[in-house]
Amino acid sequence: MKKILLTLTAVAGLTFASQAQEFGFEKGNVIIEGNLGFSTTNNKNAEVKNSTFSFNPKAGYFLTDKIAVGIELGVGTENEDNYAEGVDAQEKSNQFGIGAFGRYYFLELGSRFKTYTELGAGYLQSQDEETVGGTTVKDPKISGFGANLGIGANYFLTDNIAINFAFTDLLGFSTAKADVDGAKSVTQFGANLNRFNNFFEAATFGLTFKF
Repeated sequence: MKKILLTLTAVAGLTFASQAQEFGFEKGNVIIEGNLGFSTTNNKNAEVKNSTFSFNPKAGYFLTDKIAVGIELGVGTENEDNYAEGVDAQEKSNQFGIGAFGRYYFLELGSRFKTYTELGAGYLQSQDEETVGGTTVKDPKISGFGANLGIGANYFLTDNIAINFAFTDLLGFSTAKADVDGAKSVTQFGANLNRFNNFFEAATFGLTFKF
């Protein structure tokens, strides 16, 4: 009976210590982070298959316990395979981006869950190509600038490793132009404030490593 009581006391003590531990960031911390996104759709009625992939690595430095600045990269692809009416056609789009971001942690939900808002801006480039019957035609490259204001959160698994949830871009702006003579720029601006109803509808997930 004494052994059982000692065991229960030890487990309770470890549980209390784990719950009492504080997780988070401090001035001078460095983070390495990466978010992944992937989706695929196979419409057998229309004989069309779509797939997308994105990867967004980041590195940041904490100026204070709540404010971090850093750099980021973004790569992505979109593919569509169309086999309708016996025609084998593929459309592919490649995207690349590089930029900087600033992040502010404004809310803590318990000791492990830290919520932030993030402002990012950077250079964007994309190119589309289409292959029909073995012949590939590439469209002109499109280059531009983009900025976005988003919201996300970290959930700490350990003191140095957290799951990152990039919920959605609340505001976004971009302007881009094809790399051909006489091309005019295309500007877009959007707000996704309705995402507050369901963050996980647009969320991407990744890992954050703190050093």
